[in-house]
Amino acid sequence: MIDVGLAFFPDVDERDRAAAEYFARCLDFVELGDRLGFHHVRIVEHYFRRYGGYSPNPIVFLAAAAQRSRRLKLITGAVLPAFNHPLKLAGEIGMLDAISGGRAEIGLARAFLPHEFQRFGVDMDESRDRFDEGIRIIRDLLADEDVAHDGRFHRFPATTSLPRPTQRPHPPLWVAALSSPESFRLAGRLGHGVMAQPVVPQSLRANLDLYRAAWKEAGHPGTGRVMLAFHMLCLPDGDAARAAAREPVNRYLRLLAEATEEWTTGGVRSAAYPGYERMIEKLRHDDFDRLYERGSALVGSPDEITAMLLDYHAACGGFETASIQFSFSDLDPELARTSIELFATQVMPRLTRA
Repeated sequence: MIDVGLAFFPDVDERDRAAAEYFARCLDFVELGDRLGFHHVRIVEHYFRRYGGYSPNPIVFLAAAAQRSRRLKLITGAVLPAFNHPLKLAGEIGMLDAISGGRAEIGLARAFLPHEFQRFGVDMDESRDRFDEGIRIIRDLLADEDVAHDGRFHRFPATTSLPRPTQRPHPPLWVAALSSPESFRLAGRLGHGVMAQPVVPQSLRANLDLYRAAWKEAGHPGTGRVMLAFHMLCLPDGDAARAAAREPVNRYLRLLAEATEEWTTGGVRSAAYPGYERMIEKLRHDDFDRLYERGSALVGSPDEITAMLLDYHAACGGFETASIQFSFSDLDPELARTSIELFATQVMPRLTRA
């Protein structure tokens, strides 16, 4: 069975839509998703630009979402230890878990946008070490009391993070992985879920094999948990869906290119991100047709989308969770609502065989 949730990735600023209007609409969709039986709501952490900049603190949004839902899991997708002190982040996670009655799930990521590292004064070459240290501290603070740490980036005496998490030993943790095999291996070794992007299924399958092998070698029970993120527009007429989704998806991709431009035009180089210049250059040439062809944009009729999801599931070696952007870019919100309702009633019941 594939669990399906609502993902929010703001790609707007005040020129497009006031923040109050944007979040009011998102929270209306949270309420609708909870009523329709979706699995989770998820939101990112990014800064300063249209690409994600409306969400500098996903925990704030998820605390609001907790009050507009009763069953939805509340997932950070993902918080960035490089820009957050682990003592502060652990306390905020415990608070979200308490407010939601134990529904928090925490995804963590390295970050990859040069302009964010520059403005926070963090060296990108330190990103891997900062992430590895940060995730271990946060996990220890959530699981145990009287935690002391003396590391490269953080030092503090025996400390008990408050409030203690409602879920014990801690809320489920996820590691976001884009293309680095080491990120997939790390998630498996630590016994956490992995958040990935639906790139070409065969290349993703290779990284997921690394994740599952590391999971098994570490002695964790089961085979792990994989979450993939998709854009989605589900309408009764597949051709109408593709026509409506084309420009909003292309706009999202243009804003991604704008947010990552330093990788290709600003001379950014970092040994911690091998191959990123080539990967970002490829992303800059993406468009709706390429995403649709490789299954990253699930756009069409209920029958078409069901087939696309199940085909991708088989091709990449399987995944447990799909986190879907139904409301993205400047897509008509009424189309997004129709898409959510149609997907919930005509696609979700058919995903039980995956």
